[in-house]
Amino acid sequence: MKKRGLEKFNNLVDALSSLPTVGKKSALRYAYHMVLHDSFAALKLSHAIENAVSNIKRCCKCGGLSEDEICDICFDETRDSEKLCIVESAKDIFVIEEGVDFDGRYFVLESLDEEKLINLKLLIDEGVAEVIFAFTPSLANDGVILFIEDKLKEYELTFTKIAQGVPTGVNLENVDMLSLSKALNDRVKV
Repeated sequence: MKKRGLEKFNNLVDALSSLPTVGKKSALRYAYHMVLHDSFAALKLSHAIENAVSNIKRCCKCGGLSEDEICDICFDETRDSEKLCIVESAKDIFVIEEGVDFDGRYFVLESLDEEKLINLKLLIDEGVAEVIFAFTPSLANDGVILFIEDKLKEYELTFTKIAQGVPTGVNLENVDMLSLSKALNDRVKV
């Protein structure tokens, strides 16, 4: 129930509850804490959000997040350019980088449009020998893998996908690091 005179507070609650996994009760607790208990932290959070929204963009090569045109991973010449890990989302890169010993490069495939496929081929042309699919296991994603393999058939590539250990239908961000590490290290030929 919205009361007169509390529009700004209610707007804050509404904004917080629009975030993924934040319900109305949690949003109310967060708003109450920020407004009455730690306004400095709230202002710091506000500034961090504004900075991130203003300065973070997609890497022009891989589609990951970056503050520059090219992300740190694509810019890093010590990474193994023969291994390309295709992920569903830019946040999957963070998940893999946080807990898995992977030294290759990435490509974010959020859609199958022609521009994405052209960018993928440009990365392949830089000396990729193995394409690793790090998708959430599902029949739909198996279809995507077959589609990508077909689009890249003119290249001499080894296609692999992460091994079992990642349950079907579970996003990578929800998989424990041991299972994700094992799945990536025990990847199987497609």
